[in-house]
Amino acid sequence: MQLEVWQNSVDLFVMLTKKLKILPYELNKSKMNTLDASHSVLRNIAEGYCRRSLKEYLLYLNVALGSCGELSSSMVAYHRAGLISDDDFETFDSLHFKIENQLIKLIGSLQSKLISGENHETSSTK
Repeated sequence: MQLEVWQNSVDLFVMLTKKLKILPYELNKSKMNTLDASHSVLRNIAEGYCRRSLKEYLLYLNVALGSCGELSSSMVAYHRAGLISDDDFETFDSLHFKIENQLIKLIGSLQSKLISGENHETSSTK
């Protein structure tokens, strides 16, 4: 819960739950898929952190990064369709970009540790 990327992911999910309320009923399935992609980012960061190995942690972080891509695609489509405002899209895009870059840096850092043979210390051993 102290990881900034996780905290930002929670903030993004909360923001999207509020912003996507305006979508019409016909898009409820799409809206729920978008929210699930956003929720997947924070869930996979947390689950990976709680895993017992660095390889597993990296796997979950990469899933979170993939969910970031899915989320971005949905929001670009909503924006192009005129379903969300320019301001709302810019707010989303800024935070999403920050999260994506934080994940890329965290993955790179952990990959370096894996290559050097360092062990991942899980929350249960701290």
